[in-house]
Amino acid sequence: MALQLNAVAYLSVRSNVFGEVNAVRSARSLPIVHSRKALSVKAGNANVNGIFAPIVRQARNVIGMKPFNQLRGKGIALHSQVITEFCNEVGAEPKTRQRLIRTAKKNGEELGFLA
Repeated sequence: MALQLNAVAYLSVRSNVFGEVNAVRSARSLPIVHSRKALSVKAGNANVNGIFAPIVRQARNVIGMKPFNQLRGKGIALHSQVITEFCNEVGAEPKTRQRLIRTAKKNGEELGFLA
């Protein structure tokens, strides 16, 4: 369902021939789109069938949720430290380090370490 709003104020930025930037306020009709579809938030690991997922689930059941999450957090922190030390040794940029950590998380999800 789209509703029409008569006048919506917005700012547009224009520059003149001298390179000066001016903010211009004007009114314009813009459509407003309303959706009745509910938003859903999906948290957790998408791949609960990774090769290590059964072991991870059993370990969580044996030692309990809180100690398991603490142990998992320590493992993730240690792995991130190893990646950071490696990047410092080879002189990699911070963006490269971030990309390596994101890749490690993605691989952990696919293998079932985050099940």
